[in-house]
Amino acid sequence: MIYSMTGYGKSVAIFQDRKICVEIRSLNGKAMDLSTRIAPQFKGREMEIRTLITTELERGKVDFALWVEQGEKADMPSINQAVVQGYVEQMTEIARNTGLSMPQNLFEVIVRLPEVIARKELYEVSDEEWAVVLEAIKSAIQDLMAFRKQEGEALTAKFQSKISNISQLLASVEPFEMERVEKIRARIEESLAKFAGVDYDRNRLEQELIFYIEKLDVNEEKQRLANHLQYFLSTMDEERGQGKKLGFIAQEMGREINTLGSKSNHAEMQRIVVRMKDELEQIKEQVLNVM
Repeated sequence: MIYSMTGYGKSVAIFQDRKICVEIRSLNGKAMDLSTRIAPQFKGREMEIRTLITTELERGKVDFALWVEQGEKADMPSINQAVVQGYVEQMTEIARNTGLSMPQNLFEVIVRLPEVIARKELYEVSDEEWAVVLEAIKSAIQDLMAFRKQEGEALTAKFQSKISNISQLLASVEPFEMERVEKIRARIEESLAKFAGVDYDRNRLEQELIFYIEKLDVNEEKQRLANHLQYFLSTMDEERGQGKKLGFIAQEMGREINTLGSKSNHAEMQRIVVRMKDELEQIKEQVLNVM
């Protein structure tokens, strides 16, 4: 079964007052090219995350994001009450000792002083929370693989159609082969007829014709191309990771089609070869998306 390298997956998990979001997307690539954006508290688990993604996805340009959305209470900045109390006591004592009056907007003044607004500290991730996050990552990967499978089914249908088209075009070459041989023979004999009265060895002529026609014989190319077409179809049924192999087979198909074209020496056969090249080019473009 074919899997595309194009895919998208997303998962959301809840742990206490936190919403953990995972998003992963992939495009085609020759190897695994993974970029990550991970919330700071999970940075220590990055290698584990990378290993999991690389093992499951195998190939492609992959973007992974993991972030945490805090609940409303957690999002609110906290005021350090002990620090506020300390500032009030100090300011009251200074006012009493110096005779200065306390500011009317005392609270507004205090909240601007250092350490009053408590800075958020990164919390330590517990094993329970990590288990929830790990399941969310796996779920997002499963979503992406389901997407890849769906895209792969569309690619399979397209490949089968293109291979069928090339096979039909290959079969359509046959009627022109004998016609081509007869035309070559007639052209040579017509040229010899211009030399009326010139004696020549007809046996030698037949030998030269056979040699010339054998050089233009395309039976081997046709057979090899037919084998490559069948091999392409059977390779698509393999479990996973056929992209590179299908690319190699498509290259071999191209070689046989090119040789067929160079040997054709017939206008209609050459038109058929051009159509086969067009079908093959579309296969090569789509093979780049196969995992």
